[in-house]
Amino acid sequence: MTDSITLRRPDDWHLHLRDGAMLAAVAPHSAGFGRAIIMPNLVPPVVTGTQAAAYRDRILAALPKGAALQPQMTLYLTDATDPADVVSAFRDGIIRAVKLYPAGATTNSASGVTDFDRVQPVLEAMAEAGVTLCVHGEVTDPAVDIFDREAVFIDRVLDPLRRRTPGLRVAMEHITTSDGVDYARAGGDDLAASITTHHLVINRNAILAGGIRPHYYCLPVAKRESHRLALRKAATGGEARFFLGTDSAPHPDSAKLQPCGCAGCFTAPNTMSILAHVFEEDGALDRLEAFASLNGAAFYRLPPNDDRITLVRRDTPAAYPAQIEAGEETVTVFDPGFPLFWHLED
Repeated sequence: MTDSITLRRPDDWHLHLRDGAMLAAVAPHSAGFGRAIIMPNLVPPVVTGTQAAAYRDRILAALPKGAALQPQMTLYLTDATDPADVVSAFRDGIIRAVKLYPAGATTNSASGVTDFDRVQPVLEAMAEAGVTLCVHGEVTDPAVDIFDREAVFIDRVLDPLRRRTPGLRVAMEHITTSDGVDYARAGGDDLAASITTHHLVINRNAILAGGIRPHYYCLPVAKRESHRLALRKAATGGEARFFLGTDSAPHPDSAKLQPCGCAGCFTAPNTMSILAHVFEEDGALDRLEAFASLNGAAFYRLPPNDDRITLVRRDTPAAYPAQIEAGEETVTVFDPGFPLFWHLED
């Protein structure tokens, strides 16, 4: 049995760091990643290059001294986004991508896109400049079942959008279905998909069977077991178009434990231990580096990180906190439901 694995420092291609006291609390838990695509859905959202630069400064100030993390900023796409500002921010190195939220799809998405015809000039400018569009792929039509919204989005929105915008680079974020896997797999070099830690571990039973467990509730919601297994196969199979995007999404417990609670799993503290467990279980430890450290960098046209991390398998489980403090609030750390014997060495 392998008891140690060394890999290039991993990147997180989908991360929520929030702002204020929450930013100060959660940023250190992602400090060991090399780079992270930072989500722009603050209140108010990050919609201009100037705002993205200011948010990046706040993130850097919240990181501990010597942190490896290099935040890769994004802009929140709205019906009023200025194409020139997007291209300028990208060429100046302020942003790495633009984020598409269909209005109302998830947390703080009320300012998202309502009319795709209005954002077509932005998408065309992005395609010409080589800016990646990061997509939250769910329709918001109330007539569509929540478990079908990803598949319907691919058919109704994503595929037509890509066909009318040749050359647009698209990252399908946090895919949760075999439909998402199949569509990403059939795309060209300008299409890739991130997969979260928690969607490799839980299916919808974790949320609903035997009682409602709000700390497993996320968006896109976890699907049935056949979809989880399709995600596992995609992640551990070594295919270059799939890579890690944790979608680590902290919320105060006071906001999660409500009649209408927030969606999101806070996985930043224990992600690498969970992934090592998953890849070992699937006989694919030799492919963990590709998923966590190489594939995403290649898609975003960046070199892999030069430095390395080591994970060691020990006889006693790693100890992660059940909760962390964020100002006067607490945030619950994702519990995978099994002991984590893979320890991340300092």
